[in-house]
Amino acid sequence: MEDLFKIILYSSFAGVTVFLGGLLSKYFERYFQDGLVKEEIIHTSIAFGGGIITAAVAFVLVPEGMSILPLIPMATLFLTGSIVFFFLDRYIEKKGGTISQLLAMLMDFVPEAIALGAVFATDNNLGLLLAIFIGLQNLPESFNSYRDLRNSGYTSRKCLLILLSLSFSGVFAAIIGYFLLSDMPQLTASLMLFSSGGILYLIFQDIAPMSKVQESWFPALGVNFGFLVGMIGQKILG
Repeated sequence: MEDLFKIILYSSFAGVTVFLGGLLSKYFERYFQDGLVKEEIIHTSIAFGGGIITAAVAFVLVPEGMSILPLIPMATLFLTGSIVFFFLDRYIEKKGGTISQLLAMLMDFVPEAIALGAVFATDNNLGLLLAIFIGLQNLPESFNSYRDLRNSGYTSRKCLLILLSLSFSGVFAAIIGYFLLSDMPQLTASLMLFSSGGILYLIFQDIAPMSKVQESWFPALGVNFGFLVGMIGQKILG
């Protein structure tokens, strides 16, 4: 029971930053004056979030999948994730939507929350560190996801309600990971590789191109800072 309480507490912390990032984006959109500086901040944030997501793929999702699954299932799941999100991205674009940041955040957040629940069976301290890392990742990703939703025509209120509801997905994912997947590492690894394929497609198809600003070179550094956060997190998690 004590472990369950900690899982709910830590995953709630990791998830609440989904809503906080959206709230921050709302007030940034409303009160920050339009101009080059605002554009650079927005595009740097997109690049920073892309860097963090790339780090999650490189240091958490892919290594876990590769360490557990044989070659053919590994390659098949990764490729399947890429293809599924290729078609999903095309479908959303035809409908006039742009929610690539939101999709990438969920495909990163949910598998890592499942892993958070699963590791509690063996190492509570590692679970705490992973929760902190996930929470830090979610903040810039949800900041950009709010803008994605706004650009797709959603009202500010509806965007925040969507992000608030999604913030609880980590709690459910962590509980599932703890009770159902702690003894099923192959299934967890399969989910991580499938997500990795989809995330990488979204990064290079949608997120990276959005980070560029004409005649400005600073935003691209956001990728490096974001990736550095992932490196630091991986070093701490050991």
